[in-house]
Amino acid sequence: MEGGPTKGVLGQLNLLEAQARNRKVRLQQQSLVKQLEAKAEALTTERDLLKAEIQTVETLQRLMMSMDRQRTHEEEEEMDEDSEDSQLLQLMARHTQLTDLVHAHHLIGGYDVIKTRQGKGVCVSVATAFEGVYLDTYNLEIDLKPRLRITRHNIPPFIPLNNLAEQSNMQTNIRAFLDTLSCHLNAFAGRKQQLKLVKEQHKSIEVMESNVLCSLLVLMLTVPRGKPAVLCILDYTDHTRCLPTRVHFECEDKELPDSPEWKKNCTLLMETPVHKALITMKKMGHIV
Repeated sequence: MEGGPTKGVLGQLNLLEAQARNRKVRLQQQSLVKQLEAKAEALTTERDLLKAEIQTVETLQRLMMSMDRQRTHEEEEEMDEDSEDSQLLQLMARHTQLTDLVHAHHLIGGYDVIKTRQGKGVCVSVATAFEGVYLDTYNLEIDLKPRLRITRHNIPPFIPLNNLAEQSNMQTNIRAFLDTLSCHLNAFAGRKQQLKLVKEQHKSIEVMESNVLCSLLVLMLTVPRGKPAVLCILDYTDHTRCLPTRVHFECEDKELPDSPEWKKNCTLLMETPVHKALITMKKMGHIV
């Protein structure tokens, strides 16, 4: 059995070396698979964005053709522009136009998407609105290859853009990311607009404090019949909503905040935009 122990040690070393090679090969394969999966996800997202844009363009082209046919029909009929029939046709055509535009907008998830850098990226616009009034529009430029990456944007710095992208898994579900971002932006725009309307519509109410995110608002409310003023604190801890999550009153009259009238005011401020809630409180005679 000469050399037996040596062969056993060498055999074990050869086995360990083979196992190490196999493990290295498996790791390389796993890394390659992840790279291919990421590339496939990016290509799928690019395809979906381009497909949506094509559908939008086709819809708008059909809309223009429909409007051209409508104008031709109106010219053939030679109707007086001031006649009721002509006005009705114009209204119908305008309704069709708006319906098609809304449908086209829906095809791309409600976001305006424009190709950039010869198709290597896209620019996505997110519009904000409050109570039917369009406010600010924010833009993101996103690279599509080799993976989705936000390169430029004008999102306010206090909106946690990178965290939202990570939490929504932007690489595999960009629509979820945009929806979440839109929710944050619209809530901020709504809070900001309410503060603006309070200052414009309620000159007797003093804004004591507010922050850049409009997540905290402190108002000094004047109470009728010479009663002490009330400090109203609205706390918007949920940054995806434009209504407060907590309303607190402070007053020298310690019994006032716990009165039935002011408990109703608290509920009103929790459920109604602040500028409208203040109007109701004035009508009820709780503030001046």
